[in-house]
Amino acid sequence: MLLCTKIQQFNFASNVIEVRMKKIIQIPGAPAPIGPYSQAILSKDTLYVSGQIPLNPMNGELVIDSIENATLRVLSNIKSLVEEAGLTMNHIVKCSIFLKNMDDFSAVNGIYATYFSENPPARETVQVSKLPLDVPIEISCIAVAD
Repeated sequence: MLLCTKIQQFNFASNVIEVRMKKIIQIPGAPAPIGPYSQAILSKDTLYVSGQIPLNPMNGELVIDSIENATLRVLSNIKSLVEEAGLTMNHIVKCSIFLKNMDDFSAVNGIYATYFSENPPARETVQVSKLPLDVPIEISCIAVAD
């Protein structure tokens, strides 16, 4: 789902009005985010994807039976958002991975590699003490159109 808002800025020095578009991107049919934020924002040629947790967008249930399934769900959600914005996973330039347990790093890496087999994006992986809804993983990313 694309929702657009216009942002107008007046530059007093040059008497120019600049109009920029900000599009809110949401997985079709997904429940609303669990807080006051957008799932993703497309601004010009850059897509900013908020941290995605292993929440099934069709039924609102968490997928946390294993770190592998949780990672698959998160990356599937990211892929849906990226494609809804008209981009592909190859457009992702940066990922941030937040893990509740760094012992899951190898399993997450194995799943992650299947989504980014060629020219993977820059990324960092950090262990955190707690994530929303006590999930084991959260991933955010930035994608840039060619």
